[in-house]
Amino acid sequence: MAKAKNQYGNDSISSLKGADRVRKRPGVIFGSDGLEGCEHSVFEILSNSIDEAREGYGHKITVTRYADGSIEVEDMGRGIPIEWNPNEERYNWELVFCELYAGGKYKNNQGQNYEFSLGLNGLGTCATQYSSEYMDVTVWRDGFEYKLHFEKGENKTGTPEGFIKTPCSSKKTGTRTHWRPDLEVFTDINIPLDYYTDVLKRQAVVNAGLIFVLRDQSGSKFETIEFCYQNGIVDYVSELAGEQALTSVQFYQAERQGRDRADKEEYRVKLSCAFCFSRAGARTEYYHNSSWLEYGGAPDKAVRSAFVSAIDAYLKQNNKYQKNESRVTFQDIADALILVTNCFSTQTSYENQTKKAITNRFVQEATTEFLKENLEIYFIENKDEADKIAEQVLINKRSREQAERARLNIKKKLSGSLDVANRVQKFVDCRTKDTSRRELYIVEGDSALGSCKQGRDSEFQAIMPVRGKILNCLKADFDKIFKNDIITDLIRVLGCGVEVRTKANKDLSAFDLAGLRWNKVIICTDADVDGFQIRTLILTMIYRLMPTLIEQGFVYIAESPLYEITCKDKTYFAFDDAEKAVILKKLAGKKVNIQRSKGLGENEADMMWQTTMNPASRRLIRITPEDAQATADMFELLLGDNLSGRKEYIAENGAQYLDFADIS
Repeated sequence: MAKAKNQYGNDSISSLKGADRVRKRPGVIFGSDGLEGCEHSVFEILSNSIDEAREGYGHKITVTRYADGSIEVEDMGRGIPIEWNPNEERYNWELVFCELYAGGKYKNNQGQNYEFSLGLNGLGTCATQYSSEYMDVTVWRDGFEYKLHFEKGENKTGTPEGFIKTPCSSKKTGTRTHWRPDLEVFTDINIPLDYYTDVLKRQAVVNAGLIFVLRDQSGSKFETIEFCYQNGIVDYVSELAGEQALTSVQFYQAERQGRDRADKEEYRVKLSCAFCFSRAGARTEYYHNSSWLEYGGAPDKAVRSAFVSAIDAYLKQNNKYQKNESRVTFQDIADALILVTNCFSTQTSYENQTKKAITNRFVQEATTEFLKENLEIYFIENKDEADKIAEQVLINKRSREQAERARLNIKKKLSGSLDVANRVQKFVDCRTKDTSRRELYIVEGDSALGSCKQGRDSEFQAIMPVRGKILNCLKADFDKIFKNDIITDLIRVLGCGVEVRTKANKDLSAFDLAGLRWNKVIICTDADVDGFQIRTLILTMIYRLMPTLIEQGFVYIAESPLYEITCKDKTYFAFDDAEKAVILKKLAGKKVNIQRSKGLGENEADMMWQTTMNPASRRLIRITPEDAQATADMFELLLGDNLSGRKEYIAENGAQYLDFADIS
């Protein structure tokens, strides 16, 4: 009998073997099968060289980025053991390069091989080899040079032992690994130069005095960059603070011994921290066993707890708080704090193989106590600096609270969709609730409101008058923008809220396109200089506060005719000089009266309907997604802070606009 298509039975279970354990599931080891995972595979090889150097074997590590996407890491360490291992009854190269969970770092807590190690699980070297198109390894140790060649996870050296061994200088030791990540494993192997410069700089910071050399191939030439911080994190914090330092750089270090749980093994921790407070700029970075903890974990929790506790205690003891004032938060402190911790432990619990956070309970407890003790002493011995810190933290706190109150007031002011007509002065709504039909005309002034109101189709067309020239939203800050009644009224009428695409103002974002009450937002202003300027300012507001409306094609400009041409009892409208010429040619020999079109407020209701509001005869210019960037660039040039660029543009193009200038 044929097996059912979806039958799930005993023969359905299978396991991955050998290199397939990594090649088919690289994300399990490297966190991703994309570029980030490929980058992490590089760090796995680099970390082995760093562990060697930190143990005192070698003072320089060289990383080469080749044009073909391959990578080479060379150190001056002891060299990876290659030959026969009698305990395991296998060659060491097999254990290191072809066996997951094998390596020389499982006895670290007993002081063997590596006391404080980046690598822990015996996964990195093997996993990187398995995920490579090829890998060439050269090892110098014990007076010999060993060479190995792997392809797609298999040893292809071609000798019975699996390596080629030749005598060399007895003094030369180290390991050179050259490999190319496999596109069959990773979706992208084009690791950018920025990744290497960032990683090597960070490693130079946390490995004081260790030299990292980056060689980047460009054509047939190699450009070399060297990274070295002789005093490690102290030099780095000083560099970050620059001339904006509010206090001197403090550096503390200590050793502790403990356990994560009563029934767990005891281990050692080396703690170090450098910090200062700054008038401008802030940074907190955490490293453990020289791995950058992007997500922090235990040390981040410790720093938060210690600094809040110590600074809050100082503020209370010195009567710095105002009556009934709330306690400082870590954000208030972090906004002026430049801090780097660089800790090591003989046992480390990472959240996963990518090593972006650690979870050791004892590391957190020891770091918290260590920082609290040193901060208390620092504040006692350096009262001037302590007072500067207290003052700056309180400024940050009160600014944050003021901004939060403003944000809540803005949210309250802009929220809600009921009774818009009652809350927004002079707004005239339409009858239909069908948003697929509703149109909002934003018109210039109260006079235009009257003629548009009479000339519209009140079933689906609403009118919102703008009184005068609104604020230039490119130059104004958000506090000023949201205190402007015209702008807040417009936002409330539109109904979709605002989107502010900057990190500093992300709390102001409350944009919801589904809340937009209109199918078309039509800007309708006079065809003169003032009208053009008001139109531009309204578009600027929409571009800065809700650019999605432009990108999604909801925003239009209503063209107003430039000329009224009357012949007998009939009136013709021309929207430009070319149209005027066509109409005059058609009426050749007849008596005509030509005049510039009146402002919107002077138009009769039937004329407003015919020229501007009737869907069958009006002319609307849709602001398309393709126009958005060009519009943004022009706004920045004409309304932004680039004074020299604006002068240059006016000098080159100003003559084109002389006809529009108000020159008597």
